[in-house]
Amino acid sequence: MSKQSVAGGIKEITADDQVSRIFAWRRGFNAMHLIDLGVRLGLFRMFAETSGATPAQVAQALKLHTPYVETWCTTAYSFGLLEGGEDRSFRLAPYIDQILGNPGHPRYLGGYVRLGTEFATEDHRYCLEAFRTGGTVPFQGRSEAFAEVIAETTAGLQVLSARKLLPELPGLQERLDSGGSILEVGCGTGRHLIQLTKAFPQARCVGVDIDPTSMKAANAAVREAGVAQRVSLIEADIATAVAEDSIDAVVMIEVLHEIEPKFRQEVIDGCYRVLHSGGWLLIIDETYPGTLAESRMQEFLFPVQTGFEELTWGNVVPVREEQESLLRNAGFGGDIGRSIVGEGFTVLSVQKHP
Repeated sequence: MSKQSVAGGIKEITADDQVSRIFAWRRGFNAMHLIDLGVRLGLFRMFAETSGATPAQVAQALKLHTPYVETWCTTAYSFGLLEGGEDRSFRLAPYIDQILGNPGHPRYLGGYVRLGTEFATEDHRYCLEAFRTGGTVPFQGRSEAFAEVIAETTAGLQVLSARKLLPELPGLQERLDSGGSILEVGCGTGRHLIQLTKAFPQARCVGVDIDPTSMKAANAAVREAGVAQRVSLIEADIATAVAEDSIDAVVMIEVLHEIEPKFRQEVIDGCYRVLHSGGWLLIIDETYPGTLAESRMQEFLFPVQTGFEELTWGNVVPVREEQESLLRNAGFGGDIGRSIVGEGFTVLSVQKHP
């Protein structure tokens, strides 16, 4: 019989334990569906804008069917997403206004939920065929809606990069305040570039991406934000897009694991080539476990999930050894900063030395 570690010792795993786990995961499936409905129908936003409301009041305001809203509210209360009283008036549980009721908040996860309920669901259906054929449906060339949802899922990391991680790299703030330059590799729909223009108002920002759908959205976004004069967007790969020794900082957010393994060294080599001496490369990505034991450790749970969810995208999450080998082979010889943020995102930082 299998065993698991528990407080105070080792506990044998029973059949009932395994059944309970399956039911918990199934409940989680329903929770994602419920959250998705709450985001799309405006239920979370409605509750975020009130101090409390009954299902009938919400249904009337949103022109929804009252019995359905009643069941949604009761279930959301059961999941701990709503608080309520005996008068059947409900309000959002702590922090849910940020996480699900405000798309502009760095903690917002509505896009991440939608990525699962809408796009990952389609990909999982395709898995039956893909497991037999090895086929993939890559990230590039999908719909604008897909590109926007991907951008939403990384919005918090974009804010973290612009407001904290980049400014803390030694000497970089001074360079950028003096009119330096930042390059984002895999800039997607341009949201992070807009954040960078706000964080570093004197800097020149450059974004490169090979996905035409994302680049179309990025061009529209920077124009709407009024920063088109400060942001250059190039639909190409880094090997040909940017001049050598011309950039003070290169950043990649959730991009490295989306690059086909045989092309990764070329991309990291390109990052090294375009950096000025003393410039920084910042990578926010995920690290796949290198051993079975690591696959059950907390810091690897999210990357393992990504590895499965993006299997049919053709994405392969790199292990630590590959990440560091890519950097060393490119020419980065100094210390490699490594830390974990959020649910399991790896932050890598390394400086180009003479």
